[in-house]
Amino acid sequence: MANIAQAIRMALHYGEEHLGVKEIFGEDVGPPLGGVFTATQGLKNSWNSPLDERGIVGAALGLAWAGSRPVAEIQFVDYIFNTIDLLKLAGNGLWASGGQWKAPMVLMSPTGSGIHGSLYHSHSFDSIATKLHGIKVVCPSNAKDAYGLMIAAIKSDDPVIYLKPKVLLRARGAERIPGEPEDPKELSKRIDAPVGDRSDWKPDWPTLTDYTVEIGKARVAVEGAGATVVTHGRMAPICERVAKEFAESGKGSVEVLDLRSLIPYDWDAITTSVQKTGRVVFINEETEITNFGEHLIRRLVDEMWDELDVRPRLLAAKATPGVGLSPSLENFTQPQKAEVEAVLAELLADQA
Repeated sequence: MANIAQAIRMALHYGEEHLGVKEIFGEDVGPPLGGVFTATQGLKNSWNSPLDERGIVGAALGLAWAGSRPVAEIQFVDYIFNTIDLLKLAGNGLWASGGQWKAPMVLMSPTGSGIHGSLYHSHSFDSIATKLHGIKVVCPSNAKDAYGLMIAAIKSDDPVIYLKPKVLLRARGAERIPGEPEDPKELSKRIDAPVGDRSDWKPDWPTLTDYTVEIGKARVAVEGAGATVVTHGRMAPICERVAKEFAESGKGSVEVLDLRSLIPYDWDAITTSVQKTGRVVFINEETEITNFGEHLIRRLVDEMWDELDVRPRLLAAKATPGVGLSPSLENFTQPQKAEVEAVLAELLADQA
């Protein structure tokens, strides 16, 4: 099975061949590296930009306004914060122009913790991204969704921020991408650049298909009846694993929703699950103050108070100025598997 980095690469190749993507750029995005996580290796339209995040976003926005469909990358999401004013322009341009200025651009960036990258390689951008109204925000947790969401993002006439969980980029999926070879070794041989001299290397792309994941549709990752977990990105595989272990050990039946899209989000999927279980916890790795999950809790309380058996909960990162380099510091500030187990045990045991 492909990993997430390979899935994104294959989706971008499909975009070059079939969806009119003529520009894929960012720091080290082009040859010879093909992206710091190799998500752009072998793409014919990829090129290296200067080390200038504002320049990258400005160029992408200009190309989109001119009618192109660029895909740009901020090498780590920690460096996206100085582009906020340009992202606001990308998001509000269509509204401000009375529908005249579409901005079909994709801005992808690795997000989140798990690689022990310290202050400038461990942050999340999820909650801030959801405040940039007019921009869609997606965050896959597995390879097949990564492929389908990228195809959907390229097709979108609205700008899309495509957040790639750093620690999951080498994670292999459980389902094959349509057109992917059955043997992962064969896929690697065909599309992964060799170590060393790459001057004559060219990928041998498989025949890929137009598979999309609709932006704004969540995935029921694990079915359950006793409690609901709403999550995305790095935390989704952890929550899935805990839910399956709880079911196997008789600790409780937990349903896991992988949002996949933060804006727009799948409110119908959330309410359908909560109506069934009456209990919910929102789990993500953003800091806990002004967390996106807090908005969802507020809306649940407003609209579904009588259907909640117990108070909704939020498990998120601690509100610290950064993420420490030491694994013990990172693990203390960022949600880990043990904390997911603890909050679910508490949620299931709470008296209605």
